[in-house]
Amino acid sequence: MRKTALLDFKLPHGLNLNVSSLSSKNFASSYTINTKGNVDGSFSYLYTSLPLQIPSESNKIYLRYLIPGYRRLAELVQPEDKYLWEIWHNGKRIDKRETLLYGRIFLPSSSLQALYLRHLSPSRLLRLSCVSNPNVPNSSSILAVLQQNRARYSLEYLYSTDSSLLGIRGLYNFKTDERDTSMTSNKVQKPALHHHGRLSAGGELYFSPINKSGGMSTAVRFSTLPSHSGFPYTLTMTLNPLMGNISSSYAVKACEDVSFCSRFNFNFYSYESDVQMGMELWRRKRSDVDSAWAEDLVRTAWKNRSESEAKQHESESVLKARVDQDCKIGVLWEGRMNDLLISAGVSVDLKNRTQLIKTVGLEVSYSS
Repeated sequence: MRKTALLDFKLPHGLNLNVSSLSSKNFASSYTINTKGNVDGSFSYLYTSLPLQIPSESNKIYLRYLIPGYRRLAELVQPEDKYLWEIWHNGKRIDKRETLLYGRIFLPSSSLQALYLRHLSPSRLLRLSCVSNPNVPNSSSILAVLQQNRARYSLEYLYSTDSSLLGIRGLYNFKTDERDTSMTSNKVQKPALHHHGRLSAGGELYFSPINKSGGMSTAVRFSTLPSHSGFPYTLTMTLNPLMGNISSSYAVKACEDVSFCSRFNFNFYSYESDVQMGMELWRRKRSDVDSAWAEDLVRTAWKNRSESEAKQHESESVLKARVDQDCKIGVLWEGRMNDLLISAGVSVDLKNRTQLIKTVGLEVSYSS
């Protein structure tokens, strides 16, 4: 399961400039320049056969979709039947599978990244990731992943040319969000209390015949659904029995604009442990900040809002912060200034008196 964005957000390092453009509904390009002592950069291109119906201008992009943060789970949606994809003309099938192509080259190292996505069916997706870099074994690597999504469960089969790695991943969603309509004494019982949450369990297993080594990990997660009337929260626990690592986390959305998260890691072989805490604070536009904050802070029960209602309360910036048991602090501010998207971050080590500030970074992005 993916680590929470409330704790593992990336801090910019040095000065980064990004310029992107959606020249058509099917084609986009991006150019970056980085200064971290040396000047380097990259340029990338993206093509998709499915037209992108999203705003591309910097001043129109909805920040809560762009910046990773606390996300509420959506209701499970069963994939469409195969026959709904079929398009026939004069007795012949003319339907095509949606495809995405992405390429990025880094300068001056000339390293190359490439991505190929293709929908094989409504429930199957093929992903090919390629890397060409002198620093990787054989100067290149290819990762192939076949994803199968059946709503209630999903599977991934993967193969990597690096050490001929083979792997399988799986996720199962238990039926904890259904009502109990059992009958007792010939009387129909009222529906039981709706759990308004989803319990999920997953795991992965991989093996390399060349290195004769493998690994495995398991995880469980419980998260509230949009129908939950209280504060949204998520509980997760992951276990890697071979390495001896166990990790548990708890994230809660205290109100519309504030979320908190904590994580505890422990190794039962070395008895080493660490604790991390993080938060994110969103700031809305000046016109409705005061009234919205007052409403959220005194609210005793969480009130769901639809996507259209959320867009009426557009956010213009977010402040993220994290701290661990070693007094290492990371702070990130992301927001919009006119037509520019700005990310500014700093990492501080309070125990290091000689070098209190570890890194400082600024990233400026523009999209058209």
